[in-house]
Amino acid sequence: MKRSVKTSSFVPMAIIGTLFFIFGFVTWLNGSLIPFLKIICNLNEYQALFVTFAFYIAYTVMALPMSYLLDRTGYKNGMALGLAIMAVGSLLFIPAAQSANFLIFLAALFTLGSGLTILQTASNPYIVHIGPKESAAMRISIMGLINKSAGVLAPMLFSALIFSGMADFSTDSVTAEEIEELSSRLILPYIYMAAVLTALIGLIKFSSLPEIDLTADSASHSENKTGIIHFPQVVLGAAALFFYVGVEVIAGDTIGLYGQKLGITDFSSLTSYTMVFMVAGYIIGVVAIPRFITQEKALLGSAIAGILFLLGAVFGSSESTVVAETLWGFTGIATVPDTIAFVALMGLANALVWPTIWPLALEGLGKQTAQGSALLIMGIAGGALIPLLFGKAAQLGGDMQTAYLVALPCYLFILFYAVKGHKIRSWR
Repeated sequence: MKRSVKTSSFVPMAIIGTLFFIFGFVTWLNGSLIPFLKIICNLNEYQALFVTFAFYIAYTVMALPMSYLLDRTGYKNGMALGLAIMAVGSLLFIPAAQSANFLIFLAALFTLGSGLTILQTASNPYIVHIGPKESAAMRISIMGLINKSAGVLAPMLFSALIFSGMADFSTDSVTAEEIEELSSRLILPYIYMAAVLTALIGLIKFSSLPEIDLTADSASHSENKTGIIHFPQVVLGAAALFFYVGVEVIAGDTIGLYGQKLGITDFSSLTSYTMVFMVAGYIIGVVAIPRFITQEKALLGSAIAGILFLLGAVFGSSESTVVAETLWGFTGIATVPDTIAFVALMGLANALVWPTIWPLALEGLGKQTAQGSALLIMGIAGGALIPLLFGKAAQLGGDMQTAYLVALPCYLFILFYAVKGHKIRSWR
C-alpha cells in the first residue's frame, strides 16, 4: 500500500527542489546560447530563436507519451528516466560543438527538452498534491524560487566560463578559427552536466521519495467525465500556460538578443536580470500566498503587471537609464536602457503565473491528474512558437522593440483565465 506523501513533505520537497534547480539551470542557459549560436552558426534573429523552438516543442511532442509512461512506471521511476534522457542530450552537445552544426545543436536541445518533459509532468502535480491545495501555489513558488535562482546563476556562470570575449566577435567578421575556439568552450561544461544528471538518477532511485496517491482527490462531479477535454479549467489552463511560457521565454531569452542589438557589451548575461526579478516575484508568492492573497488574485495581479511592463518595454526609451538607476543603481550593478529594464521587469510579473495556474487547473481531477498535467505541460509549446513569432516580427519590421507587442494578446488571455476561465466547469 502506498503511503501518503502528506505525512512528511520535507524530504520530497528537498528532492523535488533539487530537480527544479536542474530545470532552471538547463532551461535558462538558452538565453545565453541564443546570441552565442547566432555568432558561431551565422544566424539572424529569427533563425537563432529556433533554439527555443527545438527545446520547447519537445514538451508538446512528448507530453502525452510521457504521461502514459508515468502511469506504467510511477512518478519516481519516471523522474529517473527523465534525468537519463537529459544526460544523453547533454552529451549530444559534444558532437554539436565539434562540428558547429546548428541542426545537431537543435537535436541536443530537443533531447534535453524531452527529458525535462517527463520530469515536469511528474514533479508539478507532485508538488500540488503534497499538501493542502490552498497553499499549492506557495509550494510551487518555493520550487520556482529555486528554479529561477538557477536561472540567475546559469547565464552568469556560463558568461564567465564560456562567453567571455564574445563582444569581440560579430556574425559579420567571425573566422573559422574563432568559430572553432568559441564552440570548443561548450564541451567540458556539458560533460560535467551529464555527470551531475547521472548522479541525480541514483539520488532519485535510492531515495525515500514516495509515490503520490491521487484517488482521494477525485471529485464527485468528475466521475462521469471520460476524457481530459471535458474539463474546461484544464483546457483553458493549458492555453493560459501556452501564452505564459511564450512571454516568459520572450522576457528571458530575447533580452540578450535585444541587448546585443543595442550594443550592450555584456549582453550574454542579461537573462540574469530577468531571472532576478522572477526570483523576487517568487519570494512574494512564498510570503503572501495564501496568507495575504489568494491564488486567483495573485494571477490577476500578475496579468495586469505584465501588461504594464510590456507597454513600458514597447514605448520606453532605449537611451535613458532612469528606470534601472532608480531600481538598482545604488547597488553598483550595471544599469541598462529603460526598455531593457522593462523587459527584465516582465520577469517579476511572470513569476506567479505558473504557480497559480497549476493548482487552479488541476483541482478535482483525481485519477486523471496525470493526463491533466500532460495537457498543461503541452502548453509549454508556447515557448517554442511565440518567440519565433517575435523573431519574425522583429525581422520583418526591423524593430525588435516594437516586436514585443506580440506578448500583449498573451497577457490578455492570462487576464481572462484569472477572472473567469479557471472557474468554468462545463462547456455548456
